[in-house]
Amino acid sequence: MENAQLVGLSRQTALRNQLNVVANNMANINTSGFKTQNLLFEEYLMPVAEATEFQTQDETLSYVHDYKTHTDFANGSFKLTGNDLDMALEGDGFFVIQMEDGTEAYTRNGAFHLDSTGQLVTSEGRPVLTSAGALTFTREDGLIEIAEDGTISTELGVRGQVRVVAFEDNQALQKLSETLYQGENAGVPDRFRVVQGALEQSNVDGIYEVTRLIEITRAYESVSKFLKDADELRQQAISTLGRFQA
Repeated sequence: MENAQLVGLSRQTALRNQLNVVANNMANINTSGFKTQNLLFEEYLMPVAEATEFQTQDETLSYVHDYKTHTDFANGSFKLTGNDLDMALEGDGFFVIQMEDGTEAYTRNGAFHLDSTGQLVTSEGRPVLTSAGALTFTREDGLIEIAEDGTISTELGVRGQVRVVAFEDNQALQKLSETLYQGENAGVPDRFRVVQGALEQSNVDGIYEVTRLIEITRAYESVSKFLKDADELRQQAISTLGRFQA
């Protein structure tokens, strides 16, 4: 395969991956706690095969390589829900969730509720962890109040404090799902505020993502036209050489 085709295909592959990321951002524009993502690109240089019969020296080929997905952890806007168990985090940090295998995971999606046993869980049914572990409420608890520092109180008194953790480098977190992450060396955030009865919305900018979608589509079409023109040029060259040999 010719060098021009290889370079063009590397660009198309990167554009397709970028399109998938943008489409996923748009699909989660209404997902509470979702953080927008972007692909990072770098130039990948590869030497061509040696061709000593040419006077000029060989030059390296410049390919496109998408080497990393970057997540924008900026806070999204808040939406008041009126649900006393919904929580939004202002500032740094993540809520702590218990996974099925007993490990911890972290999220900004505070859409919590009580399951059939009265346990405080996420929308997927995973326990929300506090300073007292997973909490289970009964009718005797009555009204549930959550302070700005995450302290949970009922008519029976203080039940615990919602655990909020932070990391030195959020980009090192491993993404488990659209709003769930895992990481190591969790610490205490410098500042945060828990807002009861509210949810943090996605920080996806719909207008910006639509603009990116148009730009990526046009770029992909441009590369496709380039590859088609290069293929037609090669076929013409082969046909012309064939006539000369005949």
